[in-house]
Amino acid sequence: MSVHTMLLDFSLDPARVADEKGQKTIFGQLETVLKEYVPNLVLVTEVKLEDGTLKLMTGKRGSTVSVRVFDRGLVTVNIEYYKEEDAEPLMNLKSARVMETQLKKYITINKSQAYAPLKRCLFGRYYPTSDERLLEYDIDAVLFDQESPFQRVQMVHSKTLGNMLVLDDLQNISEADLIYTETLMQRGKENYEGKEIVILGGGDGALLYELLKEKPKYVWMLEIDEVVMTACNKFLRSICGDVLERKKGPNYEIIVEDCMLTVNKFIKEGKKVDYVFGDLTDMPISEKACGELWEFMITILNSSFKILKPNGKFMTHGNGATSPESLELYEQELAKLKPPVKYTKSKAFVPSFLEDWFFYHISFKTTDNGDA
Repeated sequence: MSVHTMLLDFSLDPARVADEKGQKTIFGQLETVLKEYVPNLVLVTEVKLEDGTLKLMTGKRGSTVSVRVFDRGLVTVNIEYYKEEDAEPLMNLKSARVMETQLKKYITINKSQAYAPLKRCLFGRYYPTSDERLLEYDIDAVLFDQESPFQRVQMVHSKTLGNMLVLDDLQNISEADLIYTETLMQRGKENYEGKEIVILGGGDGALLYELLKEKPKYVWMLEIDEVVMTACNKFLRSICGDVLERKKGPNYEIIVEDCMLTVNKFIKEGKKVDYVFGDLTDMPISEKACGELWEFMITILNSSFKILKPNGKFMTHGNGATSPESLELYEQELAKLKPPVKYTKSKAFVPSFLEDWFFYHISFKTTDNGDA
């Protein structure tokens, strides 16, 4: 059961809708076609606006149709109705395109576009890319939905991606995303055997699971949200195995608290590790590197390098390739770090993100004598 929203828009010569008479003529032609696709269509109200006209109609099965005519030559049509799970749709993309073709017989249109129906009020299936384009996923079930003290935690099922973790309506990782973890850890390029590692975040358990295969000396995973780990332990076993079953193993420990508490404890103790993984929030999309999220990320960077050995590395995910501005801001912040650092980047297409994603591998710059 869901609400379906069908969208159609077209443009025409602005002179044809420059006044009330022209707008009325176009609406009449449009209404003739609409009545063939939305039975029992009745005009409910009409609103005169500064730049055109808005008309609202109702039809069969409680459907509503709004038509917006702009005096600049643009027309939008929104058709909305409630669909029972097994009921035939009032309209679909095929019928919308037929209607679009039929409209062209009545109205001389410059260009037009009919869109696939938006399925709303069901469960989230539309998630944004890093540059805020809307993507539709083939989600057919919600397996887990709980508000933790920190965020909304959902586990949904996709026909093509398998189970997928969604935090605050942002896709995080799916069963199809091994490439994300392997690129983050630079599998085959970094040697983790016998190394000490700190993971900041990583509540899905995928990074910890893959790192343990590399025979590290010890891994500390610092995750604040117990609810995330509960959901992933149940629904993402294919990517996290059984590492979330217990808080401590022979060569790892999961500490459930704000990661900065442990990091600050390590700083105070003078503890140094070989790798720190930043598997926390994505880089913010903003014009400047300011605000709460940027301050948090900069704090994480500065603190992480205080617990890294001179030859240690900070490994983290960046942002989508379609958001170069945020990557540039991040790199500007890296240039400000003291002591100075150097970095390389890797890029991989992450299936559940439906886009290329950048990853950073950051280490201390060395002097001519090899010292950091």
